[in-house]
Amino acid sequence: MVKLGAKELRTTSPDPVDRKSIKKYPITIILDNVLDTYNVGSIFRLADAVAVEKVILCGETLTPPNSRIKKASINTWQWVDWEFAETAVSAISKIKNQISNTQIIAVEQDARSKPFYTARYELPVAIVVGNETTGVSKEVLDMADMIVELPMWGVNKSLNVMVSCGIILYEIMKFNSGIAKI
Repeated sequence: MVKLGAKELRTTSPDPVDRKSIKKYPITIILDNVLDTYNVGSIFRLADAVAVEKVILCGETLTPPNSRIKKASINTWQWVDWEFAETAVSAISKIKNQISNTQIIAVEQDARSKPFYTARYELPVAIVVGNETTGVSKEVLDMADMIVELPMWGVNKSLNVMVSCGIILYEIMKFNSGIAKI
């Protein structure tokens, strides 16, 4: 398995053989109108860290190649499979049609949400994170199999989208510890 540091990642492009040799887990990250390119880049870096199958960039989310996405991702966007969808609703519909048993989990504060640490995460799974200001769209929340949130005990109402996504992804990896040694 290839392991590269930040310097190597910033200055090299993946060899197709190396890219195919990376074991991927049946996890998809869906970005529902995430606008900050640094968040997008950081989510690519996170996606690489847990070897997700795919990242789907939706709506107004900018796509690579983009200098700020490249910088924040330390070029991991080239190692992670990704695609663009017009909307998160269309991305979820496509996933449900292709892999019928995919669990769709939205990360959002909502009357229907439950604390992330009480959820049962089944693979394959698609995690949806939303816009930095407005969150995951109502239409997507209505399509989700489950809505989870990260409890906030301080005065701040929410965490950064990439931080929230990271906490959920590592919880999924822990919950499914048979797929990866943690």
